[in-house]
Amino acid sequence: MKLKQLFTDDSAVSPVIGVILMVAITVILAAVIGTFVLNLGGNLSDTSPQASFGFEFDSTNGTTITHETGDSIPGDQLNTTGVTWDGSGGNWTGTVSAGTSITKYKDVDNWDGETIRVVWSSETGESSATLSKTTAPNN
Repeated sequence: MKLKQLFTDDSAVSPVIGVILMVAITVILAAVIGTFVLNLGGNLSDTSPQASFGFEFDSTNGTTITHETGDSIPGDQLNTTGVTWDGSGGNWTGTVSAGTSITKYKDVDNWDGETIRVVWSSETGESSATLSKTTAPNN
């Protein structure tokens, strides 16, 4: 092989590789800038906690809802839905962790088939999730 011919040969593939690399860099930059501009990753921090709740129904003593296992959750982000409460029961306060419970009272004594949910809402209020759900036994 002649060394002089190696330096004067223009049939290399480097211009093609250079163009491909420039296009790839442009596409990646456009995707990153577009993500920030459109705030597509903004709600990733609003993932719902993982927790398990137990329900104990009593027609005279109300319903006791107990956080059994899982993540600790700020009480102001939890709500119990599905029935009309009479207002005399407790609400979630402080940090709700395993062992924390509240007792809620219903307007009437009959729980027949009522569905109760423990619902989490994010701090911003943009997302929510049902953490636990149960159906009351028929009396």
